[in-house]
Amino acid sequence: MLKIGSFSFQSRLLLGTGKYPSFEIQKEAVEVSEAEILTFAVRRMNIFEASQPNFLEQLDTNQYTLLPNTAGAKTAEDAVRIAKLAKASGLCDMIKVEVIGCDKTLLPDPVETLKATEELVKEGFIVLPYTSDDVVLARKLQELGCHAIMPGASPIGSGQGIINPVNLSFIIEQAVVPVIVDAGIGSPADAALAMELGADGVLLNTAVSAAKNPVKMAKAMKMAIEAGRLGFEAGRIEKKRYATASSPKEGMSIG
Repeated sequence: MLKIGSFSFQSRLLLGTGKYPSFEIQKEAVEVSEAEILTFAVRRMNIFEASQPNFLEQLDTNQYTLLPNTAGAKTAEDAVRIAKLAKASGLCDMIKVEVIGCDKTLLPDPVETLKATEELVKEGFIVLPYTSDDVVLARKLQELGCHAIMPGASPIGSGQGIINPVNLSFIIEQAVVPVIVDAGIGSPADAALAMELGADGVLLNTAVSAAKNPVKMAKAMKMAIEAGRLGFEAGRIEKKRYATASSPKEGMSIG
């Protein structure tokens, strides 16, 4: 069970809703993923304009928890304003804080992310900040009262997978809130690794929406996250330098 603030979820896959080839493919991918949380950029939606196409109209939103994000924000002030807009539209009190500090790498601005998180926690939001794999920054965000940490595996949309598993494992070890690996996931193997490291969930978008077959990839990601979590809970064997026989040597005779 994944618990974020006052919410509880069976699925540990959080799915983005952008860049699908069509609404129909998006709808099918969401359904086969069995994701319960869908995230989207508030600034890219005409949430107050009924005449504009809206992916929410294609889905039974009663089946999902919506996680609006503040993508496009460059300052804490921008992020707080976007979050309040989402709340005013009646979408959800849960918000993914995303404040980009570099247009080329799309890495988050640590200072502005801290400021936005502090303000939104005070405003009563359930806050999930997107951050780099900075171990100290992750701790400081938790100290401000955020409800989950969302460290990137690698740059947004890059598909590079987890490029710094050591830092990610440090973040997970010190966490007192769920750790949801976000950004850079490219394949089911990446998602499984994140879960094997002890992450509580994975958020992804491009890995599914830009796949040759988004529907099949959505199902593959679901299965990989489930397998990775089971592997983590089961406890993998210790890595050894030399071979160890899998059959017992005692009681065997050759003659």
